[in-house]
Amino acid sequence: MQKYLSKIKQNNQVLVILIAVFVFIILNSLFAIRASAIDDTSQKILDLRKQIEELTKQAAQYKGTIAQKQKQADTLKKQIDILNSQIARLQLSINITDRQISTTKLEINDLEGQIFDTTEEISEKKSAIGELLSLAYERDKLSLLAVLIKSQRLSDFTDQAHQAENLNNKLVSLLAELKTQKESLEKDKQQLDIKKSELETLNSKQINQKGVLSGSKASKDTLLVQTKGQEAKYQQLLSAVEKKKAAFFAELQNLEAEALKSGAFIVHVTADSVPPKGTKLFQWPYDDYYTTQGYGMTSYARRGAYGGAPHNGVDIASGAGSAIRPIGAGTILASGFNSGFGNWVAVLHDRNLVSVYAHMRSPSGLANTTPVTTGSIIGYEGSTGNSSGSHLHLSLYRDFFTYINAKNGQLYFNYFEGSLNPLDYL
Repeated sequence: MQKYLSKIKQNNQVLVILIAVFVFIILNSLFAIRASAIDDTSQKILDLRKQIEELTKQAAQYKGTIAQKQKQADTLKKQIDILNSQIARLQLSINITDRQISTTKLEINDLEGQIFDTTEEISEKKSAIGELLSLAYERDKLSLLAVLIKSQRLSDFTDQAHQAENLNNKLVSLLAELKTQKESLEKDKQQLDIKKSELETLNSKQINQKGVLSGSKASKDTLLVQTKGQEAKYQQLLSAVEKKKAAFFAELQNLEAEALKSGAFIVHVTADSVPPKGTKLFQWPYDDYYTTQGYGMTSYARRGAYGGAPHNGVDIASGAGSAIRPIGAGTILASGFNSGFGNWVAVLHDRNLVSVYAHMRSPSGLANTTPVTTGSIIGYEGSTGNSSGSHLHLSLYRDFFTYINAKNGQLYFNYFEGSLNPLDYL
């Protein structure tokens, strides 16, 4: 009986072991399934964020191109306005020149009429002189005696001779005046002909200049239409990118909500705006410190220390155990531990900017939403996590999120993506 009971007991122990193994396998499978699901969701979130980031960069490029095209269009519009003004002024000059040519032609016609009249008068005076000379000749044929006989008095004969001579002199003088007048009129006409020729040459140049300006304006009009067409094209591309980005963002929000329910995704904050570089928004967390590593692709980072990624913050040291203070007023956003950053804490500031303090000696101990100032102590300098010595790793984010690593259950936050150089704002 005892032997039988002992056998039953052994069988029960085996059964318990088998049940325990089975439960362990089931739990491990469930954990593996959950872990796989968490990892898949986290990866999708990261992928979507990268895609959104790329679309944001693409949108920025399109906006830059649109701004460039708008600037080109504005420049072309100004140039076209200048050309229109030049064409208008030139057309006014052409109109003035045309009127001057018409006036000169009228003056030439008037002078030609005067020259014709003068020429006619000269012909008439020449005929009169001819008749007078004939008369004188006829008189010369008469003997002096006959003239004397005919004349009652000597004075009559003398008066007639004087009258004839005076008339002849007057006619000769008038003829000379008319010839001088004709020469002056012909000279004036010659000058007017020269003026008319010069005005016609000027008019031709003005018309050619107007043609050149009009051609340039037509070319710029065409270019303006093309530029506006290109602007419209990039506006369409920008609209398509923004729509795609909005769709990705909506999907991201759904995934984040799903991750939040599963415990994989803890917090996500995006800055309202990023201040210009050089804006002194923050102050150093130590009064006395020295920098051990800068931001970005440092010499240490180039050696592959971060798996090829740049350094996502600045490393400063003040001495092991030194009190760490926030770089600005805010609230505790999140805190945790992971093998990379050790003990860390994140502070939420104005504009939804987030500062992170890592490698602390011990957990912060401050609950989320706890208000802090630049005088608050949020931790102490240490060397936890992947650290080569006591120092503070300070990061600044315009986009910050945390997630649970399903493989080790540790709380992580995004590394370089979404980070800013703290030195730009200290």
